[in-house]
Amino acid sequence: MNQPNVFLVGMMGSGKTTVGRHLATLLRFEFEDTDAIVEARTGADIGWIFDVEGEAGFRDREQRAIAEATKRRRLVLATGGGAVLRPENRCLLRQHGVVVHLDASADVLLDRLARDRRRPLLQGENVAERIAALRAERQPLYQAAAHFAVVADGRPARQVASDILDQLRRQRP
Repeated sequence: MNQPNVFLVGMMGSGKTTVGRHLATLLRFEFEDTDAIVEARTGADIGWIFDVEGEAGFRDREQRAIAEATKRRRLVLATGGGAVLRPENRCLLRQHGVVVHLDASADVLLDRLARDRRRPLLQGENVAERIAALRAERQPLYQAAAHFAVVADGRPARQVASDILDQLRRQRP
């Protein structure tokens, strides 16, 4: 099957990296994660980048990683949860592949992220409120960027990847 690249968007904790790895295996594509690309190039974790350069500095690095990744072929790319905040990223992703929104409810995200101390945007007192606010802000952007959405709540990553593959096959002429 001659498939275009597949770019996964969605909230942190929605399963983009785990599902992306399974999907890449099914498609026989390479897999990349923009956060991992940024960390490898910087030699520092995302938290340190946020501390030193702020969110804007991190988003600049993320945008460069997306710009380079979208030039590749036969790639499944898991983007960071905030990658869709920049219109340039949404445009690049849509132009160079199929964008899939992995949708997860606020409750599922809270279950997955409540004790995660590596996420700079979730630091503070009320993680549930922060997740709900980020999800509300970003949901329209995920929908605008995506060619289609798949619900990831309460389903194994392999099943979600299989459902994405089925959707991709249905989209091909």
